[in-house]
Amino acid sequence: MLTIHTADEGGAVAVEGARVVGVGTLPELQQRFPVARVRSWPGALGPARIHEGPLPDAPSPRERIHAVLKTGATAVLAEHVDSPELRSAAQRNDVQILTHPTAADQGRADLAVFDEAGECIATVCAGRLVHRRR
Repeated sequence: MLTIHTADEGGAVAVEGARVVGVGTLPELQQRFPVARVRSWPGALGPARIHEGPLPDAPSPRERIHAVLKTGATAVLAEHVDSPELRSAAQRNDVQILTHPTAADQGRADLAVFDEAGECIATVCAGRLVHRRR
């Protein structure tokens, strides 16, 4: 599904499947993609983060990966994904496992929205909304 994500600062990103297909202002993208669904977020929209440290503690590998997604990160460094179960949980959730922080797929639709305090409001991983703060 074609979706345009936009936020308070005025920028917008068009996403189709797992890929970014356009960047600009909301009016520009609505003109290019008139049938797209629009998701408006409070805060600042930008690229998702790369979680560079150890993964948060949690009772299960799935919950550890979800804790990363809640921070606005959609990628982790391989050195911190130290078990087959954790690697599997990351792969099931489309979280990139990187050997180096600059190795992320730049065309992939990995976005995050942050409030004024820097807290994550929403995370989009490979085009899917995987976290939304209520």
